[in-house]
Amino acid sequence: MLEMIKKILDYTEIDGYEIRDTKIHGWEFYYIRHKLDQNRAKDIEMIRVKVFKKLDDGKYLGSASGEIFASASKEEAERVIQGLVMKASLVKNPAYELVKPNPQLPYQHHPVNIENNVKDYIEALNSVPETGSEDLNSYEIFANDITVTILNSEGVNVTYEYPSSMVEVVVNARKDAHEIELYRMYQGGSCDKASLVKDITETLHYGKDKLVAVNTPELNKAPVIFSTDAAIRIYEYYASKTSAANKYQKLSDWEIGKPIIDQVNGDKVTISGVHELANSSCNYPYDAEGSLIIDKCLVKDNVPQSFWGDRQFSQYLGLKDSSSLSNFKVEPGSKSESELRKGDYLEIVEFSDFQVNAMIGNIAGEIRLGYWHHDGKVTIVSGGSVSGNMSNLIKDMYLSKELKQYNNWLIPAATRMEEVIITGIK
Repeated sequence: MLEMIKKILDYTEIDGYEIRDTKIHGWEFYYIRHKLDQNRAKDIEMIRVKVFKKLDDGKYLGSASGEIFASASKEEAERVIQGLVMKASLVKNPAYELVKPNPQLPYQHHPVNIENNVKDYIEALNSVPETGSEDLNSYEIFANDITVTILNSEGVNVTYEYPSSMVEVVVNARKDAHEIELYRMYQGGSCDKASLVKDITETLHYGKDKLVAVNTPELNKAPVIFSTDAAIRIYEYYASKTSAANKYQKLSDWEIGKPIIDQVNGDKVTISGVHELANSSCNYPYDAEGSLIIDKCLVKDNVPQSFWGDRQFSQYLGLKDSSSLSNFKVEPGSKSESELRKGDYLEIVEFSDFQVNAMIGNIAGEIRLGYWHHDGKVTIVSGGSVSGNMSNLIKDMYLSKELKQYNNWLIPAATRMEEVIITGIK
């Protein structure tokens, strides 16, 4: 199919193309209270084609992309490609060059073992310490072996393979006549058994506490500790602000070498994009365009060091050796978790949703479960919301020395922000 598509593109009136062929071999298992309900295997191939058309004597470069089914006939493929050519001719982006092959691209193939991956997940989920009132309602396991081939008109021809898995878990907690469910989704390359069991065990505990939670009091402003995956949103703000696309489109006002804020009392953030993190489902050697992914420091001690992004926007900013990034690492802070948990603070472990606006930095989230630590006492709370703005909050933000990984993000296990606005329930 790839050869057929290449031949069609060769005689089509275009000025460049990219082909991304993704093959997924996967196993799926669906359990209800540890009893297998159904399972299946899947083999999927997705071929995405992008065509480029020069406009106004090469001043502009139009592009359009679409999917061609692996089972498509030659006529069907031609029809899709002609449609893309027409769409590309209507787009006027400033011209840029496609990725060129690099003879020094290093890549070491690591075979993927789906069977062992699934076995580890089943063993981990069976070892979760359940009780008569807190247990696993159901879970679904998805384990994939993914092979990607990227070709383009400049001669790029790379293939790589990587594991990707996901587990969805629903836990139940009961007390008297009340019962609640909590949902979790875990993504990774393969199964991190210890981390998975630890997190689900904590979730069972959260379910138990949720049943006895009281309304969040009106706190006005108070320190908040983020110790779950919601904290990723905080650090995504830094990654977004250093995105070449956002910088070019004036959605980011950050400048290389200029501190993002003055007079910081807390820890300063250092964040890097890395090509590999242990057990990440995003350990690709190349990005979607075939560029080699190179480790890159984005922000060091609150000072932007570089921008990152795809070929188009990187070239617009004059960046060299840039690529899209898929894994991110935040350096540890100055205090241990126990030190961060001194004094009064609200630790929120469940949000209905938590967001950080990438453009203006506003944070917002509705509290589903938290622990209010005040005068040496702990009150389990629910309801109300948090808000604030990153420009103010990062002046007094503290990061734990300990780190925790959430798939393709390695971040401080606890992040403390002072004077977060907390709207309680009267």
